[in-house]
Amino acid sequence: MIVTLLVALCAAVVTFLMSLVMWRVGVKYKLYPKIRERDVHTTPTPRLGGIAMFCGVLAALLLASQIPFFHIVFANQKQIVAVLLAATLIVVIGVLDDFFDLDWSTKLIGQVLAAGLLAWLGGLQIDSLPVGGVFGIFVGSTWASLALTLFIVVAVMNMLNFIDGLDGLVAGVGVIANGTFYLYSYMLIRLVDQTNYFNLASLISAIVLGACLGFLPLNWHPAKLFMGDAGALLVGLLMSVSAISVTGSIDPAQLFPGNRAAFAPAFLPLLLPFAILIVPMLDFSLAVVRRLAAGKSPFSADRKHLHHRLLDMGHTRFHATLIFYAWTAVISVGSLLFFVARPYWLAWIFMGGGLLLCAAATLAPLSHRKRREYEVQREPVATTTTEIAVLDPLDKATNTTPVQGRHA
Repeated sequence: MIVTLLVALCAAVVTFLMSLVMWRVGVKYKLYPKIRERDVHTTPTPRLGGIAMFCGVLAALLLASQIPFFHIVFANQKQIVAVLLAATLIVVIGVLDDFFDLDWSTKLIGQVLAAGLLAWLGGLQIDSLPVGGVFGIFVGSTWASLALTLFIVVAVMNMLNFIDGLDGLVAGVGVIANGTFYLYSYMLIRLVDQTNYFNLASLISAIVLGACLGFLPLNWHPAKLFMGDAGALLVGLLMSVSAISVTGSIDPAQLFPGNRAAFAPAFLPLLLPFAILIVPMLDFSLAVVRRLAAGKSPFSADRKHLHHRLLDMGHTRFHATLIFYAWTAVISVGSLLFFVARPYWLAWIFMGGGLLLCAAATLAPLSHRKRREYEVQREPVATTTTEIAVLDPLDKATNTTPVQGRHA
């Protein structure tokens, strides 16, 4: 684990230093696009962070290739080459989109090509799924495996890209998600293969964790640098690589053979990659349904993402980001607890209690707003209308002159 964390540290340091360079270059040469109507920020900000993160990823992979512990990972050269080519392609597409606002179809073609490189050249495909009985394994055809892999890679990239609307949001979610997945993949490989603690999933998760950590200081609110589409798509691509390399190669029956009480842990190779991305996945699903219902492309931009809705509810940008962190952390850590906690009800308690707290924090502005509206309704309403006579009850009995007052 220490060696892997050293690689993650390399990714963090290089990403941080390159982020400083990209920030200064972007400000000096005004390499930032105009502020769009859907953007939350009000100050033009460079979107070159994806390049810095890509440099951090390359440096970390180069360092790992020189460490003997990772010889099993780099022995499959086609796989590593496929990851590098796909990452390079997606960063180029992202940078072009950040500067020239590419058509959605062009971006989609680039994403499919990147996913195809992983599947065809690198052999990173989902070949098995735990859907046949409690511990059964269903192996689909080659074309079904390819189609499923392409769909998952493209979907994950867009999930991360869709929520990239607040300072530090994607970077922070990336830290939480990849930190959780790194621990999971490390513990998983110890159960399956006692002689090999180093694998592609844990290596990539650690590198993405480091890259996100290194980028976060300049992306924290108020952000000096954005990762742009290049960074968000890169994080999504590499996270999908980690998930596929685990899900497609681990037989859940090896983990808890014949133990039906271990239903939830046995499905973690399939469920955890989706659990750690539940918030981006929800935003992505709602956006696709919303846009298709309106007769628009599912990749067309709008200002109705979850982070926009949190802002409209009354959350500040900083609080909205923390709420996203909280949801991601509760679901990610809760899912991981099913793998390590005994008895399993401890995981259910953590998950249930955490989700209730997250829901309360998310809905808090609504209750505050209703309370404020009630208080406003009870306050006396001042008016500037003409003074009118108000007859005091005593005046009726004494026939005195009515008193003058204001209508309340």
